[in-house]
Amino acid sequence: MKKSMKFGIVAAIAAMVAAPLVPSAATAAPAATAATKSGPTSIAYVEVNNDQLANVGRYQLANGANAFDVAIIFAANINWNGSKAVLYNNDKVQATLDAAATQIKPLQAKGIKVSLSILGNHQGAGIANFPTQAAAQDFASQVTATVTKYGLDGVDLDDEYADYGTNGTPQPNQQSIGWLITALRAQMPSKLLSFYNIGPAASSLSSSSSTIGAKLNYAWNPYYGSYSAPSIPGLGKSALSPAAVDIQNTAQSTAVSLAQRTVQDGYGVFMTYNLPGGDESAYVSAMTQKLYGQAATYH
Repeated sequence: MKKSMKFGIVAAIAAMVAAPLVPSAATAAPAATAATKSGPTSIAYVEVNNDQLANVGRYQLANGANAFDVAIIFAANINWNGSKAVLYNNDKVQATLDAAATQIKPLQAKGIKVSLSILGNHQGAGIANFPTQAAAQDFASQVTATVTKYGLDGVDLDDEYADYGTNGTPQPNQQSIGWLITALRAQMPSKLLSFYNIGPAASSLSSSSSTIGAKLNYAWNPYYGSYSAPSIPGLGKSALSPAAVDIQNTAQSTAVSLAQRTVQDGYGVFMTYNLPGGDESAYVSAMTQKLYGQAATYH
């Protein structure tokens, strides 16, 4: 991985959980404890190059429910080996997976799902340019093997940093993302499958069959500090996050406004990125007050 920071995704450039083939409900999956909450499913991406995934589990609402419902490891890569796309983990991602006993399983024991984000690595390979259905199925098998090996709950697909055409790789095509989603769902019928709505893959999905979109659990707006629901046939409000919050860079007042609007508009998902180490409970609590009517604390 050459870079994993989403340094270019800001508002200024704007513009599972559930049954296998239908979006999940707006209310998050019940935690392992008796404490529950009602409101949008909350997503927390963690830059594991810099921060600990386990920190997601330290945030609780006043009644003891989890503040976050899904933790996403950011990020594994799609590399090009000269003939096909291969899944690659940098040392920090691999260390997180290898430390499943302290980084992943404690979250799952609390009822928090853990997914692995996958995106390009400037080598020409990405989720939008599989040349054949067989190539997409091959990559899906690599992803499934990793999810199975480390006991993960799902995968997040992100069409960034691919640099399509590099190393003689093909340009994006309309079928690629559909082939990949279909293969992943067939191989992992009960796992979470989410989509970071950006890039050529997003354009393809926006005009694809609803049978493809319905195989996703979630999709979200990728432009931090903004509010814009993805338009993917087959996905309804309960599966979408129109809000996008970068916890380290989005103003708290903006995050609060986005949380309030999410609830008012009846959307079922609220996506945050870049949860840092240490106690950010003041910021998180400001959002959870609007999302769930409860303050959050850090334990």
